[in-house]
Amino acid sequence: MAQNTEYDAAAIQTLEGLEAVRKRPGMYIGGTGSQGLVHLVWELIDNGVDEASAGFANKIEVVFHRDRSIEVIDNGRGIPIGKHPKHKVSALEVVLTELHAGGKFGGGAYGASGGLHGVGASVVNALSAKMAAEVDRDGYTWKLEFQDQKAGHFNDGRFKRSHELKKIKKISKTKTGSRIRFWPDWDIFDPDATIDYEIVRDRVARATFLVPGLKIKLVDKRTGSKQEDEFLSRGGLKDLVECESKGDPVTKIITFSGIEKFEEKVPVDGKMTTVERECTVDIAMRWVDGYDTSVSSFVNTVPTPDGGTHLNGFERALTRAINDKLLPGTKKLAKLAKQDKDRVVKDDVHEGLVAAIKVTFPEPQFRGQTKRELGTPALQSIVYDVVKTQLTSWFEGEGPKSHVNALRDKMATAILNRMASRQVLENKRKAASLGSSGMPAKLADCRKHGIDSELLVVEGDSAAGPAMAGRDSATMAILPLRGKVVNAAKATVKQVLDNSEAQALFTSVGAGSGDAFDLDAARYGRIVILCDADVDGSHIRCLLLTLMHKYMRPMLEAGRIYAAQPPLFTTKVNGENYRAFSDEEKESITAELTKGNRKAENIRWQRFKGLGEMNVDELASAALDPETRILKRLTMHDGEQAKEAAKMFDVLMGSNVEIRRDYIIKETALFDREALDV
Repeated sequence: MAQNTEYDAAAIQTLEGLEAVRKRPGMYIGGTGSQGLVHLVWELIDNGVDEASAGFANKIEVVFHRDRSIEVIDNGRGIPIGKHPKHKVSALEVVLTELHAGGKFGGGAYGASGGLHGVGASVVNALSAKMAAEVDRDGYTWKLEFQDQKAGHFNDGRFKRSHELKKIKKISKTKTGSRIRFWPDWDIFDPDATIDYEIVRDRVARATFLVPGLKIKLVDKRTGSKQEDEFLSRGGLKDLVECESKGDPVTKIITFSGIEKFEEKVPVDGKMTTVERECTVDIAMRWVDGYDTSVSSFVNTVPTPDGGTHLNGFERALTRAINDKLLPGTKKLAKLAKQDKDRVVKDDVHEGLVAAIKVTFPEPQFRGQTKRELGTPALQSIVYDVVKTQLTSWFEGEGPKSHVNALRDKMATAILNRMASRQVLENKRKAASLGSSGMPAKLADCRKHGIDSELLVVEGDSAAGPAMAGRDSATMAILPLRGKVVNAAKATVKQVLDNSEAQALFTSVGAGSGDAFDLDAARYGRIVILCDADVDGSHIRCLLLTLMHKYMRPMLEAGRIYAAQPPLFTTKVNGENYRAFSDEEKESITAELTKGNRKAENIRWQRFKGLGEMNVDELASAALDPETRILKRLTMHDGEQAKEAAKMFDVLMGSNVEIRRDYIIKETALFDREALDV
């Protein structure tokens, strides 16, 4: 029973403030499982790292309490506590209760930060049952607590709403920092959601590589024995690459850096305005023995595990620089160079690569609030230019010659291995396409071979099924075409022999191909092409006939190649079947059948769109039964025409737009403009 729902003005709902986050948490943290829960921790850690990156903090502590609450402490400037001029409550309350509120807009409090959206801390509050915030600032420790996202204070376990901050104690005026502790709302998160200590451990360790001199301490009180770890890096990205390197080094750690400016349009006072940004690129990388890859990318202080525009620029630059400057003239690749196959691809470059890429600039545009992928378009070309220029210089003399040569040898070996692997896979693919008899696995062979047998080459699997069911299995073999038939009129011999459909046809007939074709060795007396009676079917028929004309010519010269003529229309009147092969023939038969009292509207013609629409009996009658089918014997003249038709198909339907355009311009005079349906 349908629900009685009215779609009117009253049905339009709006989600106010943090309600939107609670209604659709997946939009903000990616889900309500363990990944979403740990994302709340990232939001608070990233705020502390931003303070450190801006030069205002050097310590962060993350504590996992036994009551499943999480606390993040930093010694930064402390969240502002003064009255907000618009909201008339403390800035601390605004930051924790309003979406898109923070100090990271417009480059004011932060030149560059991990956050852009201004929803981090408020999203944590939105998805918490309780939250407690303490700020060290202006000579006092200030406190504000929340229950169900409402500000106030707990007193003897009871919560009272209030917008006023509570002074906890007096402290030194030079002491600053923030402490945020939150209790996740288990009505929202999955009951079995948990925060894996090792995941957090890995993330905070990487954060210290991004901000040299930042110390991050982890404390896990959830287990019986307290677990603690401290992380501190002085060398930055170089330390990260050193830490991630496994195996003997092929090159030393290479570092690149650069500063470039770009412009982008952003809304300012409601209008799209072009602003100039400055981007700093920092990269450390090396190659090691082996095949494993470790590439870490960051935007400001935030890891981007899904990469983005900065990583795309880095990867393109590596491939281009190696192909343009490192590999030309490499002796190991001399043979492949003659075939123009001596260039690396992305997978070759990534073998043994250990790299860390960090870009720093204001207001990055992420693809999604979870900030896993950078979307700012200009960063691709900026990173590309920095890496391409400096890596090229490293190849041309700045890098130690022994390291450059070792990398050249590694890249050349990667190319050779890839080509060898491809050949092995190709051999396996060819072997897999043959059954135990040495014939193509898709061939439904007949029991008797010789002059009285035939091979039906059928377009598509949908028609192959009825054809197999309706054939005489003693003398009729079925070979379905499942892929694109090569255009033998323009393809090289290698391209023809590599084409799976051509290979299947040659193998099935068993008489070789080209000049080596031996008519006496043919396993079948004739070949019958069975394609749909439409443009696509005509194209496939042309390609097959062109292939046979060039590579199986004795078969065509001997008159042993046929095309089945399936009807376009069929009808049954008084138990007798009538078939028409064109609209004109259908009209002629209809006129003949209505000479008496029979009305034309009572004659029901069936239009076949394709062979696959025919049932077994219909297909047998139209193409398989020697008593009822119509076959057209194809000749050398038909082969020549097919060759020209195949070329025309490529002109009119191929991928080369320029050739098609030139043809249309040249032949415009042949078109009857009045006949165009425009």
